[in-house]
Amino acid sequence: MHSFSDVDIDLDHTLDCGQVFRWKRGGESERMGESECRSVADIMSGCGGDGSEWWTGVLNRDVVRARQDTENGTVLVDSCLPREFIAAYFRLDDDLSQILASIGKDRYIREAIKRYRGLRLIRQEPWECMISYMLATASNIPTIKKRISLLSRKFGRKITEEHYSFPDAASLADADESDICECRLGFRAGRIQGAAQQVADGKFCFDELFEMDYHGARGRLMEIEGIGEKVADCILLFSLDKMESFPVDTHVRQVVEKYYASDEYFGSGVNNHKMGEWGRRYFGKYCGYAQEYLFYCWRLQG
Repeated sequence: MHSFSDVDIDLDHTLDCGQVFRWKRGGESERMGESECRSVADIMSGCGGDGSEWWTGVLNRDVVRARQDTENGTVLVDSCLPREFIAAYFRLDDDLSQILASIGKDRYIREAIKRYRGLRLIRQEPWECMISYMLATASNIPTIKKRISLLSRKFGRKITEEHYSFPDAASLADADESDICECRLGFRAGRIQGAAQQVADGKFCFDELFEMDYHGARGRLMEIEGIGEKVADCILLFSLDKMESFPVDTHVRQVVEKYYASDEYFGSGVNNHKMGEWGRRYFGKYCGYAQEYLFYCWRLQG
């Protein structure tokens, strides 16, 4: 059991905001860990002793459980993974106060920060993040989660009766497309397998993207069929440390059109590409954080 105290994070906002798809909250099927700090009754109820709910996710072939003490804010993580991995995953190395101060340009974003203070970006594994967001096109969050679950159950490795690892690239590259289609991916099936083949063959290397600047890495991602600007920006932001990514989906577009379209930068027209460029210009090098706060606030509040 790892314990993180005096950390500026709201676990519920961070895991619920829609950036990652393999976490479930509350009374889901969960493994029982070795911890002495919770009772069987707590586990069965899906809550900690203080009434906070446990989140359950799958990371690096481990079933991970996490909750935040509602009284003192301490985050408890039940996992076999190293403490350093968990801290990096939740980006506890980010200076959140400094980041939020730098993006608080106007009353709209400041209101989002006030409501959802503690939301942190998550540092996801790039391969899983790429496939997850390729599956996210023209979909809602429950459907995305379902597709990932089916894909993992079909091609991943069994961890428990309820949990499976995310499939590796070779497993998808070598699969019959008909088997991939059984996971209800629709038109995405061929694209997912094509991306898997490039990664498995070494034709596409994530390590190279870490070394590229934002525009170079985005361009490289967009060479893969099924990855457009929005999907590329999501992959860059959520797994490749490109904080200057500003993904534009329906929610963000609606926010910008309502509150920011009068900005002279847009001139006579507003489109998704221009919104992304505007976000980088207006919010600066941490515009990815601004995007997620605006996205989450609009998604919940409208």
